Amino acid sequence: MTRPHAKVTLTLASAALLTSGALAGCSQSDAAAKKYPTWQNTEVNAVSRTTNGAGVAATTSMKADGTLETVTLDEATGRKLWSAPATMTGRLPGMGVQPPAVVDAGSGQAVVAAIDPVKQGQWNATLVTRDAHTGRQKWTRPVHSTFGPQRCGPYICLSEHTALSTARLVVLDALTGKTIWRLPGIAEVEWSDPTRVVLLRLASHPVLEAHDLKTGKTLWQLPIEQALGAGVDMSGGWAFGSTATNLVGYVAPYTDARTKKTSAFGLFSLRLADGVLEWMRPSVVRVYPSGNPALAPVVRPVDEQGQYGGFARLDGGSGRVVGQITAAQVPGSGWWLAFPQKMDRLDFLKHSASGTAFDLISGQQAEVKGAKGWSFCVTDPQPLKLTGVSPGFYSIAALCEFDLATGKRVTSTDAPPAWFTGSQGGWRIWRDEKGALHAIKDGTATSPGMYG
Repeated sequence: MTRPHAKVTLTLASAALLTSGALAGCSQSDAAAKKYPTWQNTEVNAVSRTTNGAGVAATTSMKADGTLETVTLDEATGRKLWSAPATMTGRLPGMGVQPPAVVDAGSGQAVVAAIDPVKQGQWNATLVTRDAHTGRQKWTRPVHSTFGPQRCGPYICLSEHTALSTARLVVLDALTGKTIWRLPGIAEVEWSDPTRVVLLRLASHPVLEAHDLKTGKTLWQLPIEQALGAGVDMSGGWAFGSTATNLVGYVAPYTDARTKKTSAFGLFSLRLADGVLEWMRPSVVRVYPSGNPALAPVVRPVDEQGQYGGFARLDGGSGRVVGQITAAQVPGSGWWLAFPQKMDRLDFLKHSASGTAFDLISGQQAEVKGAKGWSFCVTDPQPLKLTGVSPGFYSIAALCEFDLATGKRVTSTDAPPAWFTGSQGGWRIWRDEKGALHAIKDGTATSPGMYG
């Protein structure tokens, strides 16, 4: 498969180049006013997303020599529990560095699954599953190429042989490694609960597909082209997020270098129960930084000539426009985007200069004096210098707070916004620009953040 996709656990490089975006919404409790952290761990250099569950948090960290390791922390204290060497084989740079998978297998047992280097033999790496709290190895599986393990309910989903024509997805028992069922082709988990999983099956005509987790039985299917129109190409990237009842998806545009044609793109929402489309917003792009598509996305429409319109805030549940600014209101050039804690304002930052702000609900220009917004700490990220891995991978982005009136960074003791960090079981965990991990337990309702 040639350039099968570039996933939307967005690299900061691609994000910095885009003024496209979906601003995921505000958390309902928005406890971001609390000062952080509940804990911080500066011993790690996290370069992947952090996954958490069953009382642990796990990430992929880069060591000083450029090698990777899986690091697992106690969720309550941030104390390092254990670490193990990690690698990537078959992972595409646009997907970012793969995180470990934390799986609560029930009966008080939880595991962390990650890809370890292999010392010898015909395989390129090994899937190793360990006790989440002690690091004690439970079982292994040889790996040729993979996008990495993912949690799917109480099981582990693994894309295998992704660089081969025999690519498949296998669903594995988290405690024994036994294969429960498999599917041919390349697929990725976009949502799961204890009994069902929704997969994105990557092919020339990509499909969202729900399966029963125990049997693999197909429950429903939705071709992405049914939502966004013919000519979908996942190479531009994608992102998904869930509300209580729906899955909201975003597919980014991709322009073919040979034909100069741009693929179909936009936002859509479907019911998790039966896969029925609820709403569609074709020909809109996300803005970055942003939250998850399922929470109050902010988008820019693009016309057939490739010209950008203004910015519109949508309701993640209905897809309706709840606020917008026009193309005529967008300031000239040399700006990058920022948003406050509640995402009720759209900020255009300028380096060491006064920016511009608009109220996202009323569309009126807002006062910049005293206004602060969160944006990427750097707009010129550098790729990671990884040992033995194909170049082009970037760290998961970090957010910093800026003074809109001066365009300068602000030394802040606030946690980054919940629309960026997301929340899992009341915990919000994020990395700073140096790779250190921070966490706050603020009781925020479980919700997806920018990276899922």
